[in-house]
Amino acid sequence: MTAPEILQPQATELAALVQALHAEARPWLPAGQASRLGWGAAVTPPACTVVSSRALGRILEHNPGDFTIRVEAGTPLETVQQALGEQGQWLAVDRPWGSGALGGGSIGGLVARGLTGGYRQRYLGIRDQLIGIGLIRADGVSAKAGGQVVKNVAGYDLMRLFTGSWGSLGLITEVTLRTMPLPPQRSGLLVQGPLSQLTHLGEWLLGSSLTPERIDWWSPALAAAAGLAPQPLLLLGLASVDALTMAEQQAAIAAQTALACEVLTPERLGELLAVAGGGASPPPAWLLRLGVNPARAALLLAAPELQGIPLELGAGSGQGVVWARAPGDSQATAAPGALNPDQVANLRRRCLALGGHLMVLSQPEGSLLNAWEDAPSRALIERIKDQFDCLGQLAPGRLPGVAQPAGHPPGPHA
Repeated sequence: MTAPEILQPQATELAALVQALHAEARPWLPAGQASRLGWGAAVTPPACTVVSSRALGRILEHNPGDFTIRVEAGTPLETVQQALGEQGQWLAVDRPWGSGALGGGSIGGLVARGLTGGYRQRYLGIRDQLIGIGLIRADGVSAKAGGQVVKNVAGYDLMRLFTGSWGSLGLITEVTLRTMPLPPQRSGLLVQGPLSQLTHLGEWLLGSSLTPERIDWWSPALAAAAGLAPQPLLLLGLASVDALTMAEQQAAIAAQTALACEVLTPERLGELLAVAGGGASPPPAWLLRLGVNPARAALLLAAPELQGIPLELGAGSGQGVVWARAPGDSQATAAPGALNPDQVANLRRRCLALGGHLMVLSQPEGSLLNAWEDAPSRALIERIKDQFDCLGQLAPGRLPGVAQPAGHPPGPHA
């Protein structure tokens, strides 16, 4: 397969480049650091020109007193977290889970995919933390909305439209985000045992006055990948202002279950979260993003299609990640368990029956499953796409909420 041409223009070159692409009606794919070009629906043609914001990597403004930060879209997530940490702050977001050695990617890529992890339990998603956005349209015209407004596009909430747009509407050039103070005290709790008892504890936590940073379900296979007993577990992340309050939270949770609650140091919690996110291993053959009604999460964990497959699922959001190898994949230690297209199709149907969805982020070469299914609002999505990209240049074949955009039949996964 021909590798795509990846352009990394400087900020001063970007508008002219995009205008030239528009004049030529040339298809192109907006990207952050271009580290996850194969995620989501296949782009057609696969060798479509990539315009990366990698050269846009500056922190433009940080107001610690206002808890806001404005950064260029190509800035690595790790760079932003390090700079904020020096001021006792952080972005309350997860790295893209299942990424393995791909790293955290860019801030713009995080917004463009719109995916959230376990921190959504307490802090909501990236969309809820976004307070300003800058972008460049398919015709090379720049626009901004929200915080630090220079120019608004009337009639559209650009921040919400572009969160999760996967490059289909334009290239994100900068974002302004709400930051959070780093909690003075952090710890974790790990609870393993029968699914019925864990379900009771999870329901109690969601209805209690406690506000854990995260409440994550793990499948037995994911527990085994972390060197734990191959049983379902709940992994809790706790934060507090002082050690006494932290101890009270831990005691209140332990009193609600007969199961043993292992207290985790922040370092041990971080190690387990790294395992769930793929660690430093090569990316798995299958990476699935799924969601169900939170009240039915335990039913998903018991699904036969997921037996032996690593799964992490947020108890409060019902959103989670499956990562697995393909049959015959030699990287068994990197991604335990194996899936094939028929199993994934069955799993998608099960998620739909449980009031949810399944998104295929990555799949083995030769597998042609749709990345996502048609949304009920497909017609509206297509009208918005036409307003922003009338020539159909941007991310051709990749439009969230549209399984197969008109004129783009399924092809080899990019």
